[in-house]
Amino acid sequence: MRGAGSVVRAGAVTAAFGVLLATVGACGADGGGRSEGDKPAARERGSAGGAQSDKARTVAPGRIPGVGERYWQQIPDDTRQAVVVYGDGKNSGNATIALYTKSGGSWKKQRDWSGHNGKKGWTTDHHEGDRRSPVGVFTLSDAGGVLADPGAKLPYTRSAAFRAPRTWSTSYWHDFDYVIAIDYNRVKGTPPNDPTRPQGQSKGGGIWLHMDHGSGTSGCVSQSRANMAYLLKTLDPAQHPVVVMGDKADLQAP
Repeated sequence: MRGAGSVVRAGAVTAAFGVLLATVGACGADGGGRSEGDKPAARERGSAGGAQSDKARTVAPGRIPGVGERYWQQIPDDTRQAVVVYGDGKNSGNATIALYTKSGGSWKKQRDWSGHNGKKGWTTDHHEGDRRSPVGVFTLSDAGGVLADPGAKLPYTRSAAFRAPRTWSTSYWHDFDYVIAIDYNRVKGTPPNDPTRPQGQSKGGGIWLHMDHGSGTSGCVSQSRANMAYLLKTLDPAQHPVVVMGDKADLQAP
């Protein structure tokens, strides 16, 4: 377990900027443009009428709301932390994100907030450049970013190589200040910007949780800086965290 004495993997800072461009192509801003229908992130939501809340709320024992049998069976038995991304619709870039923790046989919602996913929505067959986020259950193993480690429990790699290209619109420049790698088509235990794609380049990669620029992404899940810092400080490898992500209809599949 890591904490205030976390160890930064300094070796990753030697990654070439060209490698980063290949990685963020799936996760970034498609050249910094914004599609017409993109909407700014809504005010963060919680249990107290629109304000974000840290107060845990007990949900139905043994189940996370809105997750059907198909994806429920994919959550590892030893998982005690789950980031759930409820996409507004199959073709929507807007989502609600929530963190659930398990104690004994009960899951509790710790917090929820607004965010974004792929600007074209979701897919169960993700490919490079489709601008959709992959639906599924994925482990969360590695983190990093441009900024110093805020106290992450996951292994954290700080590197300027995460910096978004300055050819992108300025609203996208801080997207990768904090990132958590989603273990889709990547090698666990490597920095988030490692370019290795075990399933091949055509299946895409570089799918991250990262900071929000106010609209849909090219496949990642984005949220505010405060919520990224919260996840980095909270997600613990000893709790075997996962992300469960997809549009609401797909997530409820029996």
